[in-house]
Amino acid sequence: MAHIDAGKTTTTERILYYTGIVHRPGEVDEGTATMDWMEQEQERGITITSAATTCFWKSRRINIIDTPGHVDFTAEVERSLRVLDGAIIIFCAVGGVEPQSETVWRQADRYLVPRIAFVNKMDRIGANFPRVITMIREKLGANPMPIQIPLGKEESFIGVIDLITRKAITYENESLGARYIISDPPPEYIPEIEKYRSKLIETVVEHDEKLLEKYIKGDEINPPEIKRVLRQATIQGSLVPVLCGAAFKNKGVQPLLDAVVDFLPSPVDMPPIRGVSLDGKRIENRPPSDDAPFCALVFKIMSDSYVGQLTFIRVYSGSLQVGSTVLNSNRLSHERINRLLKMHADKREDIKNIYAGEIAAVVGLKKINTGDTICDKSAPIVLESMQFPPPVISAAIEPKTTADQEKLGQALSRLMDEDPTFKVHLDPETGQRIISGMGELHLDIIMERLVREFGVYVKAGKPQVAYKETIKVPAEGEGRYIKQTGGRGQYGHVKVRIEPHLSKKRFEFVNKASGNTIPKEFIEPIKKGIQEAMSYGILAGYEMEGIKIILIDGSYHPVDSSEIAFKIAASLAFKKAAKKAKPVLLEPIMKLEVVVPKEHLGDVLNDLNARRAKIEQIEVRDGTQVIRAIVPLSEMFGYATDLRSLSQGRANYSMEFLLYQETPRHISQEIVSRIRGL
Repeated sequence: MAHIDAGKTTTTERILYYTGIVHRPGEVDEGTATMDWMEQEQERGITITSAATTCFWKSRRINIIDTPGHVDFTAEVERSLRVLDGAIIIFCAVGGVEPQSETVWRQADRYLVPRIAFVNKMDRIGANFPRVITMIREKLGANPMPIQIPLGKEESFIGVIDLITRKAITYENESLGARYIISDPPPEYIPEIEKYRSKLIETVVEHDEKLLEKYIKGDEINPPEIKRVLRQATIQGSLVPVLCGAAFKNKGVQPLLDAVVDFLPSPVDMPPIRGVSLDGKRIENRPPSDDAPFCALVFKIMSDSYVGQLTFIRVYSGSLQVGSTVLNSNRLSHERINRLLKMHADKREDIKNIYAGEIAAVVGLKKINTGDTICDKSAPIVLESMQFPPPVISAAIEPKTTADQEKLGQALSRLMDEDPTFKVHLDPETGQRIISGMGELHLDIIMERLVREFGVYVKAGKPQVAYKETIKVPAEGEGRYIKQTGGRGQYGHVKVRIEPHLSKKRFEFVNKASGNTIPKEFIEPIKKGIQEAMSYGILAGYEMEGIKIILIDGSYHPVDSSEIAFKIAASLAFKKAAKKAKPVLLEPIMKLEVVVPKEHLGDVLNDLNARRAKIEQIEVRDGTQVIRAIVPLSEMFGYATDLRSLSQGRANYSMEFLLYQETPRHISQEIVSRIRGL
């Protein structure tokens, strides 16, 4: 995991090459990376969806998930961290701790995931290893522990020096770094090695009493002892081993794999997974053992054009065989396991069974959601699910042709199953289909996928704000609908008084007309006529609300009066009254919370003031500023992108509907004239 462009996919490609999974490392810039298998990923040179793979190093099986760095796809990092036991966080040697590095670090904190750091791009101009260490300590509040230092700098970077063994590792360019030489470090590096190594020893012995006694006596601390204690401290989360390299130049990747084996936990190092019973009253534990009852967490769902829906699971305990039946404890439904697949990015390998600690994809699960638990029917358990951030940007879409209409619904449903941060709903006010996601790039990718994967062509636009209308003063109106066309005619006569509703209810109808002026059977049609008139307001055609209607008088004809006549008369009476009652436009007001670093606070506040925001509170939280405000929805389109540029991508926000409020006069006039002009 890392900020965008720190080198996650490039590092993963080198890992696959050195572990023998691929015969030549793929390159992100050339669109040949194994892990970036989607067409959009290859074209844009970014990772969009997390890709899982498996490799072996020193007879250990390693499950790897390569995650996206872009903030729009942060859910991919979230669900990966939920099911992984450890993480490599990659930092650019020039950029250091960048905004998305902070985000993924906090996500790893939330799931208590042990991690090691890899300072990549040591060959770049401006690379500064000590500065990155300082940034990790100060910006992330972590305890970084360098176990390597770079050998050479920038263009002269040729390898790394291992502080634990005091050995230099240099790489052969002809073998793409597959062959390397271990030797004594150059003499000029000895003072720096001893300075860093002394700090390493001092820190390590603080975590182990026996080693501390040995250190105080002046005895030598040997490499296996250092590794043992460093492993314990890493798994506990109290230390973060830091390595360095240049993945693109094939340097430093094999020691990183060694560090994964040496310092990150295997499934058996982890405590039993905790869950609850079906009734939620008892805590249930499952040890990471093949002999324990089976339980696994669904962390990703993906559509595959060849095999249908793939359900990615992490097995926490027990084993699972093809042909067996499991319980979905969230939905209390039973599912049959038709196929099990070991995934390597988009390539699949059929397997017969999986065991505790493994990740695999299941084919054939019908009713399943991300975050569901599947388990042994005789030992049910519900594991903690995942929390995903709410969508922050929306757009209205419609199919280009009627043939696309039915396909669009099915395609959007499948995309929602895959992506918990993508939502679709029909706006009851405008009738538009609104799609919502984490940012403009997120929605762009969704649009492209609709065309490429589902063959559905759509037109997209900004969602319309659902304004409403109301009145400010009481007024009366009279409506007559009288028609005489030979034979039986039509007669309806209604007089109403309308008032602003104090409790802001949509509407209230009160009948104060005497029974001999309007018969009882015509009261309901009068009410319906007024409701229909209110659904299309007189200012700009928006729905009206917050009005009390009092039926005060009317008359009827014993032969010609009918329900339809009174319905039309009531509608006419209401419209006449509404025109005299000072109608106004209401706009939706949102409750907004912006979390922004202190240095960008002024720019963000200035921008919010320009958006007609009313700042209610600013507070300090964990070194950042939290702005609470209320702001009109109409001013918030494009805010995700603007906020990102104002804060270098470091700020984030959440927004929810609060209430409807009167629109300022000049804006109201602009909206009304625009709609009437149409």
